Amino acid sequence: MTPDLPDVQACAPDIKINLTRVGVKNVKKLVEVARTGGKRPIVLVSDFHMFVDLPRDIKGANLSRNLEAMYEVLDEAVSTGIYDVEDLCSEVAKRLLDRHAYASVAEVGMKSEYMLMRKTPVMKISCQEPATIFAEARAFRTPSPDKKSGVRIKKVIGAEIVGMTACPCAQELMREKAAGELAKMGMSKKDSDAFLDSIPLATHNQRGRGIISIEVENDIKIPLEKIMGIIESSMSAKTYEILKRPDEAKVVETAHKNPMFVEDCVREMAKRVIETFEYLPDDSIVTITQINEESIHQHNAVAERIASLGDLRRELREGNTEMEAGVA
Repeated sequence: MTPDLPDVQACAPDIKINLTRVGVKNVKKLVEVARTGGKRPIVLVSDFHMFVDLPRDIKGANLSRNLEAMYEVLDEAVSTGIYDVEDLCSEVAKRLLDRHAYASVAEVGMKSEYMLMRKTPVMKISCQEPATIFAEARAFRTPSPDKKSGVRIKKVIGAEIVGMTACPCAQELMREKAAGELAKMGMSKKDSDAFLDSIPLATHNQRGRGIISIEVENDIKIPLEKIMGIIESSMSAKTYEILKRPDEAKVVETAHKNPMFVEDCVREMAKRVIETFEYLPDDSIVTITQINEESIHQHNAVAERIASLGDLRRELREGNTEMEAGVA
């Protein structure tokens, strides 16, 4: 018979202080995500983190239980098919609470590289663009009226996508310069304005990174594809790994006809989130970030908004009311 081995983690620590998070990170695992309509599943190389809180009277958490819970859920997911990565994190978080009876909070997160399939705008050449997707779930023990413990789940789902922006300020300076040159050549202001409106003028560009994350509770669903679509549509133009000359001309024209500041991108994403996710409750928390890597500076430009959906909806309504009333 094998003698029982000592459980050192269960001993009392010398210094009795609660710890907010104890666990593991940088755990690599393949995740297979099923898709509807008979499409092939998506296989993600994912980076996980898993934590629980630790009471002051326990020396250490049994970290192998975290890995056991993750592998158990992932193995089940492979055999049955998962459709939402945030639900996968939620299930692992709930099982962590089952395995760590002393814990009141469990947190599980994952980050994966996702390939967007695109066709170039003119030549329709197939190419792939990398994106980052991430999900997180926090499970909380909540006492119910019958004194039994329940579990409350908060989930976060989000994505980061690269695009292109064109600077409106520099473009307006170039427009003024071009208008002056056309006037010297004898062109009327009417004809000059018509010409300048039809031809996008030079400006400097940025490679932009748009990031959206949305936090909701329990069983509310947020399609990841819609988040990615919002980010892609909220910059001056998309990027493409392959561009033939007609495609390149189209991308540059599209971007320069839609110049955007870093602040414009965040406001556009916020507006689209409100319009796309009408069913989400007002207390859903949205984090929207745009980071532009400047081409004529060595610094990056950053804009961000963190707010409840209720606050964003109210601000948009008030802004529309002011516009209708003619308020500057």
